Amino acid sequence: MAPRILLVRHGQTEWSMTGQHTGRTDVPLLDEGRRMAKLLGERLHRAPWNGLPGVEVRTSPLSRARETCELAGFGSATSWDALMEWDYGAYEGLTPARIRERAGDDWFIWRDGVADGEPLEHVAARADEVVEWARSADRDVLVFAHGHILRVLGARWLGYEPAFAARLRLDPASLSILGWAYGEPAIERWNDTGHLD
Repeated sequence: MAPRILLVRHGQTEWSMTGQHTGRTDVPLLDEGRRMAKLLGERLHRAPWNGLPGVEVRTSPLSRARETCELAGFGSATSWDALMEWDYGAYEGLTPARIRERAGDDWFIWRDGVADGEPLEHVAARADEVVEWARSADRDVLVFAHGHILRVLGARWLGYEPAFAARLRLDPASLSILGWAYGEPAIERWNDTGHLD
C-alpha cells in the first residue's frame, strides 16, 4: 500500500485561463504556466519533500502535463495514457457557458456528461486503474495530469462515486496529497498552491 499519492495539476494554459474544456487538444503551457511549474518543483525539492527520493513518477502524455513534470524536476517520469484528461468530444474547447447554449441552461458535466465524448464511467475506470497502481506500490507515487481526471481520482481514492469530483476543485500547478488516516483513505492536502504566493 502506497504511503501517499501526490497529485500535480499542470500549469496554466491559454484554455485553462479562459475556462475552455481542454481534453485531448494538446494546448501548451503559457510562460506563466512554466513559471508555476518551476515554483512547484522548487517546493518539492525543499524540505519536507527533499526531491521525493525513490518516488515513482508518472505523467499524462499530453505536453502541458509532461512539460510541468519536466520543469518541476521529474523528467524521468513514465508517460501513462490512464492519466489523460477527459475526452470532452463535441464540447472540446468550449466554455461551460457555450456548452449550456447547446445543451440547456441546467447542463452540469458531473451529471450530464459530454456529447460524443468519453462517458464519466470510463474516466472513473481510468482513475481506478491509477488508484490500484498507487496502492500496490511500497513507496510514494507522484502523478502529473489534468483537472478533471485528478478530481475523479481523488473521489475514487476516497471510495466515492465519480460525480463527487464536482466538490474537489483543482487550480493549475496545485499540489494535492492522498494518503491514509486510521487505516482509511484520506485527503492529506488538497489544491495547495502555496508555492505560487
